[in-house]
Amino acid sequence: MAPRRKAPRRRARRSFNISAIEAGTALSLSQSTGFAESLQMALDGKLSEGVNNISRKVLANKSTIIGTLGAAAVAKVASKGFASGTLAKLGPLRVKL
Repeated sequence: MAPRRKAPRRRARRSFNISAIEAGTALSLSQSTGFAESLQMALDGKLSEGVNNISRKVLANKSTIIGTLGAAAVAKVASKGFASGTLAKLGPLRVKL
């Protein structure tokens, strides 16, 4: 009788993708809305001040936010034309459009 084979083990992927357009958009929006400051206020127990801070920043920077979202949409549409969306690869990190 032949010996039993061990069940194959699944390994986690050693690389992951980050969309450059989406990451840049998220960073820009978090800066425009004052997300980090508001989150810190909320963690300090000043939840209402944190929410008010975000609403003030959004109203003050609404044209910047709309511009960022518009540019991201145009970049996403334009990047679909590239055959390979990879901008850079550094070890397990792959930056894609």
